[in-house]
Amino acid sequence: MARRKKSVLEDLIDVTAFVPWWVGVALAGISYLILHSIATMPIPAPADTKALGHFAGRQVWVGLSSVFQWLLPVAFLSGAALSGFKRAKRQRLHAEVASAPSRGALESMSWREFEMLVEELFRRKGFAVIERGGNGPDGGVDLELRFGKDKYFVQCKQWKSQKVGVAIIRELYGVMAAEGAVGGFVVASGNFTDDAKSFAEGRAIELVATSELLRLISSTASSDARPPMPGAAAAPVCPVCSAAMVERVAKKGANAGQRFWGCSRYPACRGTRPL
Repeated sequence: MARRKKSVLEDLIDVTAFVPWWVGVALAGISYLILHSIATMPIPAPADTKALGHFAGRQVWVGLSSVFQWLLPVAFLSGAALSGFKRAKRQRLHAEVASAPSRGALESMSWREFEMLVEELFRRKGFAVIERGGNGPDGGVDLELRFGKDKYFVQCKQWKSQKVGVAIIRELYGVMAAEGAVGGFVVASGNFTDDAKSFAEGRAIELVATSELLRLISSTASSDARPPMPGAAAAPVCPVCSAAMVERVAKKGANAGQRFWGCSRYPACRGTRPL
């Protein structure tokens, strides 16, 4: 069945739902004040026939403003309410998993709830998060992260029985290269194949399996305050190029398994700091 085409107001609600709720409230107030001022604007009668066109145009603007002074604020407020609901749900999902961290807790979620949980985690880690939406449990980049001037992509895979294979990692790497992202994350409620792990090495892609995901959720359980803004004290700067740094895990060598700060521009820059 073909998907019903949305109206402009429905699209406006959807867009507003992606921004913080207070932005929608502010837009509702601003749009009402502007449109109300136009709707109540006096229109003097035309002095002659030459002014009829101008008179008719102003009447159209006043008529439209009289309607949209109510419709636009309602759309913005509806989007703000939806944004607030989504924020509350992300926080609830995070709290539930943090209180009982287990693979079962992750697998009992829908794929959309799993994506919301991951979004909340990255927000608490200090990233600005943009919902890209893969349009399903297996499609495209789900989240875009911003940290300072750097951009990262996230794919969320809630696969209950199948390991995440190398094809998914290759797909993400291709999008990163095409859109100039400095790094990426694949977050799974399961594990990764050996081929996937091998391909991710040296390509600035972090593979977050179940055990690491649960650890990160537990470590951010008390992060109820607003996360630090990109470029603030949330992470040090690279000693080599001064770019922002991100947490990484050593995958091989004498320090395998240990966490450290790595340059967000890796592999272009290989600066590190101890965590």
